[in-house]
Amino acid sequence: MATEQIGDYEIEYSGQRVIGGDGWVANVAIFGHSTNPMHRNPVFPSQRVLPDQTFDDEKSAEEGARKAAHELVESGPGHH
Repeated sequence: MATEQIGDYEIEYSGQRVIGGDGWVANVAIFGHSTNPMHRNPVFPSQRVLPDQTFDDEKSAEEGARKAAHELVESGPGHH
């Protein structure tokens, strides 16, 4: 799982193998600003993004998740 800071948001993205299959799916979680460093404020709970798409390997799925996370942050993750 990779993490990245975009403005006030911390994103986590990963590729995850499809259960019982050969493909990989993209997962994203987005956290907003929190005044408590021991607590992250989830604004987009960890979930699969790009639901109609599978990838050939973990790296490709992770890159798809990263792109989707950037689009979510740019459009405002609280609006989905």
